Amino acid sequence: MICVGNLSVGGTGKSPMVEYLIYLLKDNFKVAVLSRGYGRSTNGYLEVLSSHLATEVGDEPLQFKKKFPEVTIAVCANRREGIETLSQKNPEVILLDDAFQHRKVNPGFSILLTTFDQPFIDDLILPAGNLRETAANAKRADVIVITKIPEKVPYAHLQDLQHRLRQNTEQQVFMSRIAYSDHIYSKSDELPLQFLFGKKFTLVTGIANAKPLVAHLNDKEFDFEHLEYPDHHDFSKAEIDTITKSELILTTEKDFVRLSPYIEKKAMYALPIQSSFLERESVFDEMVLDYIHTIWNKIV
Repeated sequence: MICVGNLSVGGTGKSPMVEYLIYLLKDNFKVAVLSRGYGRSTNGYLEVLSSHLATEVGDEPLQFKKKFPEVTIAVCANRREGIETLSQKNPEVILLDDAFQHRKVNPGFSILLTTFDQPFIDDLILPAGNLRETAANAKRADVIVITKIPEKVPYAHLQDLQHRLRQNTEQQVFMSRIAYSDHIYSKSDELPLQFLFGKKFTLVTGIANAKPLVAHLNDKEFDFEHLEYPDHHDFSKAEIDTITKSELILTTEKDFVRLSPYIEKKAMYALPIQSSFLERESVFDEMVLDYIHTIWNKIV
């Protein structure tokens, strides 16, 4: 089992990292993903289907399923119960989404994410800060990945941050940023992102931090109005009515799975993102694959 998690509340880029791992592993291993299914209306263990609504299984698990229909995606708040049930499908690799705080689960490989803007070493425990547990617990991670690094950061600054984050000499610290696709997609269409240039559109976000996305679109000199909502937002009918006043809508992949069942007659597109390593991507990949091969050698 591979755990992707963080020490803090809020968005650190767990979903793009889970997707990165799926891309890395799915062609050679039978991969399954177990998530809590934040904000869902259902209880207990549930395997995610593409036909589910985000309200039933959570927006991120549904996003995973729609993007990787061949991968088993399941939700369960009780991770031990979820792992036991999911294991009946005999997956070769289980990816645990946001399970770093689940001490009753002992993953074989833990990836801890922390953002460039708010690294855990400079944060405090709730409610004074955003940490769920003390920074000292980062020592449980096999690797630490700094996420959401902006462009044009002095390399010396990044080296210093890597040094400060590392908990011991054997723990690797990697650097990554969010890479935006140069294409957008709807339910039936895919277009180059530049299709939006010269057009007035509405950007709709219900994510933890929309500032990097807004900056990315501003850098491209797009003309848009931004409707910003809280993370995992459950859109009301009045809010959907407001959104659909626009003839052209751009949103995130996570928001797309929440909104698409209710917005049928408008041009609405999602902008995909992915985790992109600044350097040593092959080293990270090799560490993950070495762990899996070690486990399989023990089984055999």
